[in-house]
Amino acid sequence: MTIRIKRVYEPPTAEDGRRYLVDRVWPRGATKAMLRLDGWLKDVAPSAVLRRWFGHEPARWPEFRRRYFAELARHPETWQPLLAEAARGSLTLLFSARDTAHNNAAALRDYLLSQRVPHEEALK
Repeated sequence: MTIRIKRVYEPPTAEDGRRYLVDRVWPRGATKAMLRLDGWLKDVAPSAVLRRWFGHEPARWPEFRRRYFAELARHPETWQPLLAEAARGSLTLLFSARDTAHNNAAALRDYLLSQRVPHEEALK
């Protein structure tokens, strides 16, 4: 199972596999053709309230992850299709934040990887 994260402004590559935008807001200056998306999953992104609270401040990262993981746990229907897609092949989560380490896609990837064992067992 390979789950990558990538800024939307980086060019697509063959290694990306399926590409999903996981931001609630469409990235500035980006076109659908430029992104080569397989889907835009707004509902898997953090809530607007959580996103504004976080404000991409690295000091808030641990608490952001805790709150975001709680949101994801309440709405498995938003992320389970991504986990199933990752089990079939490469998956790239696209984000527009400048900080490549402290963003919702990085947190989502970590959450998905933490959920993979029970999901993979269910597929057997």
